[in-house]
Amino acid sequence: MSEQQFANMLGLAKRAGALVTGHDACLAQVRAGKAALALVARDTGANAMKKYHDKCKHYKVPLIEVLDKISLGQAVGKPHSAIVVVTESGFAKRIRQLAGENAGGDAQ
Repeated sequence: MSEQQFANMLGLAKRAGALVTGHDACLAQVRAGKAALALVARDTGANAMKKYHDKCKHYKVPLIEVLDKISLGQAVGKPHSAIVVVTESGFAKRIRQLAGENAGGDAQ
């Protein structure tokens, strides 16, 4: 699958209300147990990346590093985005499949 199909699926999840953007909102969803999948831009800073990995590991939320901040943001209708959280399991499953295909099996 192409990166475009991956971005399209993120946009569809956003329009369906199954995707949350923004640092604080995303971490709140993870803490509340409502996150099915976290996606972090590959070019996110080291401190933020560690924070996201640690939170997701603690709350047992799968995390995948994808795209860059600008591409991830554009896929969800923002200028840039370091993290997005998928809250619906069906979208999360399909996005993990697409991410794995795009990254050569990188999905955790």
